[in-house]
Amino acid sequence: MHSAVLLIEFGSIILGLGLLGRFAARFQLSPIPLYLLAGLAFGEGGLLPLGASEEFIATGAEIGVILLLLMLGLEYTASDLVSNLKTHYPSGLVDCALNALPGAAVALLLGWGPVAAVVLAGVTWISSSGVIAKVLGDLGRVGNRETPVILSVLVLEDLAMAVYLPIVTALVAGAGLLAGSMTLAIALGAAGLVLFLALRYGRVISRFVSSDDPEKLLLVVLGLTILVAGVAQQLQVSAAVGAFLVGIALSGEVAEGAHTLLSPLRDLFAAVFFVFFGLHTDPSSIPPVLLPALGLAVVTALTKIATGYWAARRAGISVKGRWRAGGALVARGEFSIVIAGLAVAAGIEPSLGPLATAYVLILVVLGPLTARYTEPVATWWARRREPGRPEAAPRATEAEAPVAD
Repeated sequence: MHSAVLLIEFGSIILGLGLLGRFAARFQLSPIPLYLLAGLAFGEGGLLPLGASEEFIATGAEIGVILLLLMLGLEYTASDLVSNLKTHYPSGLVDCALNALPGAAVALLLGWGPVAAVVLAGVTWISSSGVIAKVLGDLGRVGNRETPVILSVLVLEDLAMAVYLPIVTALVAGAGLLAGSMTLAIALGAAGLVLFLALRYGRVISRFVSSDDPEKLLLVVLGLTILVAGVAQQLQVSAAVGAFLVGIALSGEVAEGAHTLLSPLRDLFAAVFFVFFGLHTDPSSIPPVLLPALGLAVVTALTKIATGYWAARRAGISVKGRWRAGGALVARGEFSIVIAGLAVAAGIEPSLGPLATAYVLILVVLGPLTARYTEPVATWWARRREPGRPEAAPRATEAEAPVAD
């Protein structure tokens, strides 16, 4: 009987997620806020609380985080990461300073303590690579001059995750200074070793994993990733970091083949992860933190725009391109929830999960809007401030803008 209820509940969730995904695609929206809302509806205090399938969903959510980070690692080669780190590290430092500090400050002002401050700093710092990539494609800006700058900022954030996540994992686990230092040293050593091996022996590793049979390739890559993630978690380094490093180590045809095979699985389990996060957030706990979440969203939207503008200016991009770069970086999403999920699971601060949920819901909706309208609004405002300037010609269409600029 218990297994029948589990199948009914889990099947209903997957069907519901599929319908929500189709609804979001029809209106060109990110499905992440809908998945979070679905979790709130099925969680404790929601419309239809689940019982039998919650433990099963928890396992699926953990796999979702692992696959998210694996797929992220597959996007980059070790040489790409090293090159971006050498060229664009000042942009990464500005990004961290402008966007992490507001989150930390709000946590301290609310009296949540230093551990919650470090967690909320990460929530407000990391942009959503998935949402931003989709928005750039939808707007036809993949070939724009500012797009490599946007991607460089995202790459540096993703690389910083390999250092940041072990720190957060140690802090939320209550590890002391010595244990925390050991965890960070292990994480940095593992990341450095993987980068060295990928640069020096990347082809050998990829050849070992490679297979012409899609079934064997899928099993080897997925099995290797979950194994490494488990070992990393056993060492208190974070399973997500282990999965990210596996993705970096694979390159060439293997990375492309694994990306194609694992994309549907990633989408499925990532959706389950967002539902799981919503399940552990009581809807009644969101209204009390809605005002701080809204204020934090407004402030960090502006700081992300400033980050993109500064990074694009440093790269010699025109003024319009700078505004487009800033507007594109505003969206937060999957990794903000991953970071908040660590603290929620450890019971660090009861209000942290609801605030993170509200914050992501606001910015995952606002992000595509700022990406589309920041540049035209900034241009309109600049023209208004120029006295005696005649009316300008109509602005170029989205398709023409990259050529004209």
